[in-house]
Amino acid sequence: MTALRPERESGAAYGESFTDSYSGVGDQGTSYGQQPYEESGALGEWYGGEGYVAQGQGAAGAEGYGSEGYGVDGYGSEGAAAAQEPYAEPYVEPSAEPYIPPPDDETVALRIPDPPADQSTLASPASSASSATGTPTGGRAARRRAAKGRHGRHGGSRPESEAVDSAESDSEASQAPLSRVEARRQARARKPSPAVLASRAIGEVFITTGVLMLLFVSYQLWWTNVRAHAQADKEASSLQDDWASGKRAPGSFEPGQGFAILHIPKLDVVVPIAEGVSNKKVLDRGMVGHYGEGKLKTAMPDAKTGNFGLAGHRNTHGEPFRYINRLTPGDEIVVETQDKYFVYKMASILPVTSPSNVSVLDPVPRDSGFTKAGRYITLTTCTPEFTSKYRLIVWGKMVEERPRSKGKPDALVS
Repeated sequence: MTALRPERESGAAYGESFTDSYSGVGDQGTSYGQQPYEESGALGEWYGGEGYVAQGQGAAGAEGYGSEGYGVDGYGSEGAAAAQEPYAEPYVEPSAEPYIPPPDDETVALRIPDPPADQSTLASPASSASSATGTPTGGRAARRRAAKGRHGRHGGSRPESEAVDSAESDSEASQAPLSRVEARRQARARKPSPAVLASRAIGEVFITTGVLMLLFVSYQLWWTNVRAHAQADKEASSLQDDWASGKRAPGSFEPGQGFAILHIPKLDVVVPIAEGVSNKKVLDRGMVGHYGEGKLKTAMPDAKTGNFGLAGHRNTHGEPFRYINRLTPGDEIVVETQDKYFVYKMASILPVTSPSNVSVLDPVPRDSGFTKAGRYITLTTCTPEFTSKYRLIVWGKMVEERPRSKGKPDALVS
């Protein structure tokens, strides 16, 4: 940067005194005219004591700092105007557009001002600020109306999260405020009608009912079987352990007490036989019940003659009699007790009968094909599957009574 220069204290201007001092006619009363450069050789002493010998010879030289300028390399008579302003900016060829320094060029020199902007875009600071902030420029009433239209009755500012909302919310906020009657009417229109509420309640009830029914079906078809099989296996193991230790003796048994094991090899059925046909004590625990009470009392397997009647579930709770309809004449049915094995062979089947048809449990069962007294077995269960509307009956006739000491019968060995 170019530093500032102090003005001369007296005498002529810079250019005048500077030129005269070089030509030997300087003002003696000024600091620039006391000692002319060409007379005293001050310039030569200043630059080395000899003066500018190579470029000028003083007053007598043709190329020196004489009255004809600064010689060949110096400032001659044509450069008088330049000598008057030695610190002016370098000459720049004028162009169509004025020179504008770069924004980052820091300098203390004068600058050409920026061209004025379009008068149509100029606005007062107050109007610019109001347009930027959205503040109305009218009176107090106008500002209140504008504030109500933007932010409600009191004109409070909204949080930034509400400002960045959907286009639908912005359009609703930009509308004029609604009256109380219109606001209530729109609120009632948005509120669901009683019919809609009732349909929703009914739908929820149906869904809940469906879920409960699904859980109940899962419980009946799956969980009851799991639990019944576990209970039946436990009872069979306990019964065999008692037989091995001699704790139980043949005779009368209490309701719910196990006393034998039923084997149906063709169906891969091995299930305990308990006294009675109670659902809670016997059948729902996965066991087969013996008709041994009241009018439906039947004979035991070791009786000389009689009908040994059994009942069991066809579906759920272990479902031991689910596939007895697949038995064919001649299939073995074995009853294992503490002392003996009683082997029966399937003789006939009654696919459907009434639940009240108790004659199937007679000593000589009706519709069984037997005509005289003998040692028979009767298996009863529900039909069709998953219902209890009718009964399915299977009959068999004893063909072998084998002591346990002789080992298992061939039907269980093979």
